[in-house]
Amino acid sequence: MRTAIPLTVLATALACSLATAPANARARVFVASYGNDANPCTFGSPCKTFQQAVNVVDAGGEVTAIDSAGFGPIVISRSVTITSPPGVEAGIVSTSTLPAILIFGGDVIQLRGLTIDGTGGGTDGIYMQGAGSRVEIIDCSIRNFSHDGIDLTPGSGDPRIPNTIIISNTVASDNGSSGIELNPGVGNLRGALDHVITSGNSGSGIFINGTTSITNGFIDFAISNGVSDSNSGDGITVNGVGNVKLEVRDFTISNNKFNGITVINAIVGLYANTIAMNNVGFFISNATINSFSNNVIENNVGLSTGTLTHVTGQ
Repeated sequence: MRTAIPLTVLATALACSLATAPANARARVFVASYGNDANPCTFGSPCKTFQQAVNVVDAGGEVTAIDSAGFGPIVISRSVTITSPPGVEAGIVSTSTLPAILIFGGDVIQLRGLTIDGTGGGTDGIYMQGAGSRVEIIDCSIRNFSHDGIDLTPGSGDPRIPNTIIISNTVASDNGSSGIELNPGVGNLRGALDHVITSGNSGSGIFINGTTSITNGFIDFAISNGVSDSNSGDGITVNGVGNVKLEVRDFTISNNKFNGITVINAIVGLYANTIAMNNVGFFISNATINSFSNNVIENNVGLSTGTLTHVTGQ
């Protein structure tokens, strides 16, 4: 379940993130293992840490890792892209009880190619509170955090404009609560999880929480081409107030210690999925699961609660 970070902690983190920001920002900056935070963060004279690079880059600019190294935790308060090219492992090891990446500002946040590890004591791998009309997390690995691997609550800006979350080619594993938790915050939420793996988490692999939505708000989300396996909670948990619609396609949900899928006050469509070897296949409460005939549902240990609605057609 979601735990809010106190505002005093957020304020302190923001002050630290801005403490060394110079006036001469630029659209693209670089970090490297041999860098120095006293450098101007150019390709020829890179910074040492992601935080310093984020401090000096223009709003909406890009931070790029030149080589493989650990570049430290980040506090993000404006739009930015943080990326590493193929063949470069840009690592972040949390060194405190704060999240490794803390986001509470910016309209567009893009994180690509990051390896994020919580063995240093971090609560969440990527935590966002009330920011970001569009968030993209691509080609990332998030593991070993005491709370969630990814915990996102977008919500700044005009609540009439849907917030968008895209997570692709990403692994969230061995975290103390959910692998991925998504909340609508102040507004509507759309997006997709594609080629995502959640495994070995102590809570649900994927938790979509619509209970915090504004009045008449909604969540429309798609999950495809991935795996949720061996989590101590559910493979997927969907909880709404009649405002959540979820499509799950070509997804494997297996070996989870609680339910394969839990759906409460929501509508879920299942197409070409494998749901097998979970403690219980389904828990359905005041909800509808539309299951196409091409789903494989077998070898779940306990009896499911609730009724699937079997549908035909493409």
